[in-house]
Amino acid sequence: MNQVKIGKFIAERRKKSGLTQMQLAEKLGITDRAVSKWERGKSMPDSAVMLELCAVLKISVNDLLCGEIVTMENYNKELESKLLEMIKQKEQADKRLLTIEIVMVIVCLIPLLVAVVLASVLTLVEETETIIVLAGIIPLLVAIPFALKIEQQAGYYICKKCGYKYIPKYSSVFWAMHISTTRYMKCPKCHKKSWQKKVISKE
Repeated sequence: MNQVKIGKFIAERRKKSGLTQMQLAEKLGITDRAVSKWERGKSMPDSAVMLELCAVLKISVNDLLCGEIVTMENYNKELESKLLEMIKQKEQADKRLLTIEIVMVIVCLIPLLVAVVLASVLTLVEETETIIVLAGIIPLLVAIPFALKIEQQAGYYICKKCGYKYIPKYSSVFWAMHISTTRYMKCPKCHKKSWQKKVISKE
């Protein structure tokens, strides 16, 4: 999506409605600074206010996402184009999240490895060795729930039995046996358990 084009379109429709940035912000229950950022192409309206914004500006959501009034002849084509673009953006965001997950786990493993090395190399009393190792484990324990949340939400899992692609529940991911991002889970469609691979695309 072209945020600059959308921002100019919002500004144009606001002025056509005879509203200042402050007045539009008051109608939406937000700050005029947020409206200014939209109009300068610095950010997009949040989904929570998007419908209300469109109602105030007398446009459709598709018009907003296109940055122009979409004629009926081009409506389906533009809608399909925007949906494909949103899917592509989600896939890119999911890839970034999965990269963050890998980096986060690696970074959190470093203190544990350092702690294990120190405990084995240095001559320390048993209690001190235990404290050092436990201190090394803590960052990893803190990171695991966040990593699993990313693992659950980014992309999809594909059932090996029926080919169904879906986003599992957090509890399913948490308790599943796994090898890297492949997990042994029950498919919500065919209800059979299999080793299900993580994929980014729904296609």
